[in-house]
Amino acid sequence: MVFAHGFGCDQNMWRFVAPAFEDRYRTVLFDHIGAGGSDPAAFDAVRYAVLDGYADDVVAICRAVSVTGGVFVGHSVSAMIGILAYKKAPELFESLILICPSPRYLDDTDYVGGFSAAQVEELLDFLDDNQIGWSQAMAPAIMAHADRPELGEELTDSFCRMDPAIAKRFARTTFLSDNRADLADVQARCLVIQCAEDILAPAEVGAYMHRHLPNSTLAILDTTGHCPNLSAPKETIAAIEAFL
Repeated sequence: MVFAHGFGCDQNMWRFVAPAFEDRYRTVLFDHIGAGGSDPAAFDAVRYAVLDGYADDVVAICRAVSVTGGVFVGHSVSAMIGILAYKKAPELFESLILICPSPRYLDDTDYVGGFSAAQVEELLDFLDDNQIGWSQAMAPAIMAHADRPELGEELTDSFCRMDPAIAKRFARTTFLSDNRADLADVQARCLVIQCAEDILAPAEVGAYMHRHLPNSTLAILDTTGHCPNLSAPKETIAAIEAFL
């Protein structure tokens, strides 16, 4: 069972979820380049200008530890990274668990992604100018649990720890990506976990994913925010358990 974290996070974000499966699965956790304990010197601007570079890393990690027929659990942008990894090496995963995924953040004709092009550019410009200020403003809104400020503070700290140069490039790669065309030919069993309210992946996005993944199940958690692995781990575990 391979757990992949979202933008600005690291493998520690799975500490409330992954242990629930350790009695039945060998769990594999890792940090994307620029996050956690990864080596920022390994970053290559060309390789990681598209999500395929991150997907190639997932394939390499899985092959290094001999994963076959496994379960991929990807949060946020890692949901799409997992889909790309599956398409590159379908033997790795028989199931994909996609937590708060989005194949495209920008609104388009007959598609609701949640953001206009101007909003995304404003967001990226803010990050380019002031990573700490961006983190302090965005993390609590993304977490969306004002009654539990420690959650927003943890996400803020995590955003701030990411290598600044890599964070700016990863954010641009993430928010300008369009992976809608990659959904239709995914034959693996897929679970789409959607939060009832999520500013980064609104309900329309979860419904879109469910419609366009041929073998998918949609689970809507009665919670808010974009990080249920931190804010609602019991509900997240229950949804995964029911699917598996």
